[in-house]
Amino acid sequence: MDEKVFEGLKVWQRAHPLMLDVHKMLVPILPPEEKWDLSSQIHLSSKSIGANIAEGFGRHDNLDNVRICYNVRGSVDETVNHFQVAFDLKYCTDDIYRDLRAQAEEVCKLLNGYISWLKTQRIGKKEPGANLYIREIPAEHLVPEDEHQNQ
Repeated sequence: MDEKVFEGLKVWQRAHPLMLDVHKMLVPILPPEEKWDLSSQIHLSSKSIGANIAEGFGRHDNLDNVRICYNVRGSVDETVNHFQVAFDLKYCTDDIYRDLRAQAEEVCKLLNGYISWLKTQRIGKKEPGANLYIREIPAEHLVPEDEHQNQ
């Protein structure tokens, strides 16, 4: 597969089947009363894993991609939480739960490896803001205290 497209990423190649299995194995067996609750939530969280991997890849800036991958980890954990809820409420079998959970754990491991690799590449390190951490605002962008009060 072409390494210049997101489908060439091993982490995406594992995330996509996880999303498909959620939609094929788990969602159909959820009770009708969960259609707008658990079913909707697990649809969204499982789809956002692969979608955000693709989005980060498309940014062509490894530092921004790392930030997006942190969000992907949150989506993986959110999806696993939904598996746990479905299992605890006896909506799915132990086999389905263990299979989906194992797939999610593999995605998470691959994602952590991808994040580590992205950090070593440092593509984008000369871009504006590359030396900033999330929520860090450089002094030149802050309004001085006395000017802020006059506005």
